[in-house]
Amino acid sequence: MNLLRVLIPTALTLMLIGPTLAQETRSFTDDAGRTVDIPAEPERIASLHDLFFSVPLIELGVLPAGSHGRAGEDGSSFMRSSKMMTGVDFDTADIAFLGTGTEIDPETVAALEPDLIILSTNQDPELFAHIAPTILLDFDRSDKFELYERLAEITGTQDRLALLEARYEQQIGQLRTLVDTGSISVNVIAAVEGQIRSYRHFAALGRVLDDAGFAMPEAVEDVAYGQLSDHSPEMLPAMDADLVFVTYRAEMGETPQDAYDLLEAAVPGYCAFLTACQNGRLIAIPRDETFVSSYGALGMLTYTLLALTTPPAGQ
Repeated sequence: MNLLRVLIPTALTLMLIGPTLAQETRSFTDDAGRTVDIPAEPERIASLHDLFFSVPLIELGVLPAGSHGRAGEDGSSFMRSSKMMTGVDFDTADIAFLGTGTEIDPETVAALEPDLIILSTNQDPELFAHIAPTILLDFDRSDKFELYERLAEITGTQDRLALLEARYEQQIGQLRTLVDTGSISVNVIAAVEGQIRSYRHFAALGRVLDDAGFAMPEAVEDVAYGQLSDHSPEMLPAMDADLVFVTYRAEMGETPQDAYDLLEAAVPGYCAFLTACQNGRLIAIPRDETFVSSYGALGMLTYTLLALTTPPAGQ
């Protein structure tokens, strides 16, 4: 009897502490300066930003249990750029749709039973911290691929990131070898609310252009890396370059013609102000693939630039 009195409480104690022992933790300091104990190997991540968190996690081999997303005009939900880059979306994988923008209900996140919540800059950690370990990453930082490094650190997938980086370095090296990039100027623009916006330094395409060493118009030379810049319509001629990309939201149903129509509305007869347009070098590309933090996107954009800047046969 005395032996049972000892063994039974001991067994119950082991049962209670078993889950705790199974979930090893470590300290992590987030971008808000908060030090949080997070799982050493998180298994059920709630990701509250699709473009900058969920897509990188998927590329790193970590499928979030739930994710922030977008609402299509037909009422469907999707993660921006995810299916194009990874094939993974709410309709192809077991990922719960948590909501859009800042409209994410803590109760919806709690129902997911996450072991880690990764918040975007526009979310309040205090609303979610009672559910699971909660960290905030600043998606307003200039270099979005720094977030990629943080996510690899959080999930212990640095080796996977190193392979992705090695592949990209090989791709960008090939571009620099085959193309005299310094002699070719490139800009990336869109007409947004009547202004001419330059994305020359911004997001995935901005990184490729900088890493490859392409020149740029003087009007955007002083824009900080990772930033976009807005210009009045009369500045369109200063946006000209040897190659000009114009972007459009393909995932929201926009087409290249929509991008051209917006330019026309902002600057009637816009083609007359851009030698790139007159020379057939105004190229429309989807904005979603140029924005996303994705090594798949970096590779796609590198080969796009290689195809567009390699001299054709006979030259």
